[in-house]
Amino acid sequence: MNRPDATDAAQHADAAQHATETDLTHLRRAIALALRSPLPDPNPRVGAVLVAPDGSVVGEGWHHGAGTPHAEVEALQAAGPAARGATAYVSLEPCNHTGRTGPCAVALAEAGVARVVFAQPDPNPTAAGGGDTLRAAGIAVTGGLLAAESEAVNRVWTRSAQLGRPYVTWKVAATLDGRTAAADGTSRWITSAPARADVHRLRAMCDAILVGTGTALADDPRLTVRDADGRPLGRQPLRVVLGDRPLPTTAELRSAEAETLFVPGHVPGEALAELARAGVRHAWLEGGATLAAAFLRDRLVDEIIVYLAPTLLGAGRPLVADLGIGTLADALHLDLVDVARVGPDVRLTLAPARREA
Repeated sequence: MNRPDATDAAQHADAAQHATETDLTHLRRAIALALRSPLPDPNPRVGAVLVAPDGSVVGEGWHHGAGTPHAEVEALQAAGPAARGATAYVSLEPCNHTGRTGPCAVALAEAGVARVVFAQPDPNPTAAGGGDTLRAAGIAVTGGLLAAESEAVNRVWTRSAQLGRPYVTWKVAATLDGRTAAADGTSRWITSAPARADVHRLRAMCDAILVGTGTALADDPRLTVRDADGRPLGRQPLRVVLGDRPLPTTAELRSAEAETLFVPGHVPGEALAELARAGVRHAWLEGGATLAAAFLRDRLVDEIIVYLAPTLLGAGRPLVADLGIGTLADALHLDLVDVARVGPDVRLTLAPARREA
């Protein structure tokens, strides 16, 4: 949940009225630096700029991944003594907790900065409160400028922090009539090579790929990020298998290509809780119709990516299993977020429709 603070809300509104063009320029630079931070990573993407009283930039930084110095600390290291009296522009509210690294709010205060301007308030209750710590140290703080632009950099991370669980994207490839496999079980390949390459591109931005034992046994997938020739590319997401049936020792998911986590049971919420404890922020669900239906029934799908091939089968595996919906009035409605053509196929990006208050 976001930190409820009426005082902060008022300060953010006031800040928006009194922001100078200089403030916005340096904050936009901090947000641009945040885009250099890697994905996937359990931490947010953050950029920081330190500006001396004469207007010169004396330090910049961005977060390079879990366990490395945060953006503010990297900027402070670059600035050295010039940080004293400077204004720090940060894309996300400086953190207020000690993890692998110390709290950035304290580091800024100890460095003697005179003012801090940040964009997005930190939605993570564990790390929030940096602005208050800085104010208590006598530092002028302006928060909430360009918050929407900064939040867009950390769209998935922000939503995961608010939910207290991994953000879940369900990906499925199907024919135009909603079949994921033919009547005889064949499913390779329903969609085109460009669509499969697009899947690997999106997979690479996730922390974990999740399937059920049914899919693991039926399809024997690798669940890695690969190039067009099948070679593994870069850092591999965690592979997660949900269910109780054992996989044979020869299964692709037991290979050394990537780490695999076996989660017993069939309860989506419990699986996501375990992934959250493992630091997973974004789970990519590639399970079959039954597992997808379980997540949908429990309202645990945040985004749906459907690749539709211009193909008809008329029979075969359905796109999704029984959702427990008996009448049209109870249908699960979706908002269409994006439509794109990928080779001969179409990619639909959808989200569960917002419920009326």
